[in-house]
Amino acid sequence: MILKSFSKINLSLSVNKKLKKGLHQIQSYFCLISLYDLIEIKKNNGEKDIIKFTGKFAKHVDSKKNSILDTLTILREQNIITNYYSVIINKKIPVFAGLGGGTSNAVSLIKHFAKKKINKNLLNILYKKIGSDLKLFFYNQGFLKSLKIVKSFKKKHNLFFLVIYPNVISSTKYVYSKVNNYSSISNYSFNKINNKQKFIDFLINANNDLQSIVENKYPIVKKLVSEIKQKKGCYFSRMTGSGSVCYGVFISEKTTKAALIRIKLKYPNFFFSVAKTI
Repeated sequence: MILKSFSKINLSLSVNKKLKKGLHQIQSYFCLISLYDLIEIKKNNGEKDIIKFTGKFAKHVDSKKNSILDTLTILREQNIITNYYSVIINKKIPVFAGLGGGTSNAVSLIKHFAKKKINKNLLNILYKKIGSDLKLFFYNQGFLKSLKIVKSFKKKHNLFFLVIYPNVISSTKYVYSKVNNYSSISNYSFNKINNKQKFIDFLINANNDLQSIVENKYPIVKKLVSEIKQKKGCYFSRMTGSGSVCYGVFISEKTTKAALIRIKLKYPNFFFSVAKTI
């Protein structure tokens, strides 16, 4: 069995306040995109799970401590699975970059094994172990109203992305430790985003509260965001999550590919992907 594990983009991200245990209350408009890892799953006859990472970003993942192992352990403890598995993950999604690849891998396994057995209790257990963005990957597009509440879009919008990873590992813990200012909590309004142009106009005026922190530490992020925005057909550019991936939302796939060609000439060693909403 081979699964596709899709990455996510934070179209906006506001930090509202600091919570207990070091967490922060955030809100985010988000979507899943067509950049994905491939996960191959096979039963094995042993008494432990065997996890192997391959691909461009495999070297940054610990095969003995990761979201795949944690998820399989929890599913076994909850009697959803009984067997042990050999799992090979082809890492096409940059890691520690704001795209949620590790969490997406976990949710792909949850959907595959748990199916109709997914309930609030199971999600709470997984949420505590895997991370706060777990819920996002059950929706193709939506609004994270709080760490516990996600609003699914009534109408999905087709968006095209140029995704650039500048080979910078951005520490989520460090970035959030530098947050000093907080944004007001906002309410989800479908009327603001009920057609694509309204949604684009809304997002142009939004931002990522973590972006300036990462830009101060890694000036290349600010430079990339600016360069993407200048390309023909770009609605807006931004950083996703706590970085360091930068992206632009474009009018069409054609304009996205044209921008990729121009920017790649200047930064041939960076990771690039043309992606779209799924």
